[in-house]
Amino acid sequence: MKSILVIGMGRFGRHLAQTLVEYDNEVMIVDKVEDKMTDLLPLVASAQVGDCAKKEVLQSLGVSNFDICFVCIGSDFESNLLITSRLKDMGAKYVVSKSSRDVYSRFLLRNGADEVVYPERVMAEKLGKRFSANHVFDFIDLTKDFSIAEIPPLPSWIGKTLGEVDLRKKYHVSVLATKNDNEVMPMPPVSYVFKEDEHLMMLGNKEALDHILKKL
Repeated sequence: MKSILVIGMGRFGRHLAQTLVEYDNEVMIVDKVEDKMTDLLPLVASAQVGDCAKKEVLQSLGVSNFDICFVCIGSDFESNLLITSRLKDMGAKYVVSKSSRDVYSRFLLRNGADEVVYPERVMAEKLGKRFSANHVFDFIDLTKDFSIAEIPPLPSWIGKTLGEVDLRKKYHVSVLATKNDNEVMPMPPVSYVFKEDEHLMMLGNKEALDHILKKL
């Protein structure tokens, strides 16, 4: 369990706080509008109303005690930058700031952010990948080069074993798991026979996965 501070209860901040709580983290939320936090109060460890752009508000939070501090203010870059910088000055261990533009990201990284996230861009890219090909059930970017795709087997694979298809050699991807009727088989053996009504969790570089996606 980690101790996490989330500043800014917009849509991203709220969803982030809820998800962090679901994973058994101790979460404190802060926003200058009390109504944005009301329905989260039963879930989080603590909450405070205040404008974190004011130095005294940040000082009152004891930011050095948190494992991670998230700055989820996307509409006011000046406040985002100011809060990010002050968090690091006050001894915050790790600061993650939300951004919507690359130019903002560079300023944030130079002024205290350990990491910058682009939630809208990430979701747009994920949806673009998912809906550009038929039957792509999910798509997760791990790095700028590697991803995981949840897809059905190609028609030419059905009835053949994993060894016969030889995905690593022919397609340069690996099957992490198979899903069939809610049953998951991690790391299937080379003797595994592909079935028509199943999902494959496949890991590979984006170029290799794109090659397969275009065949679906």
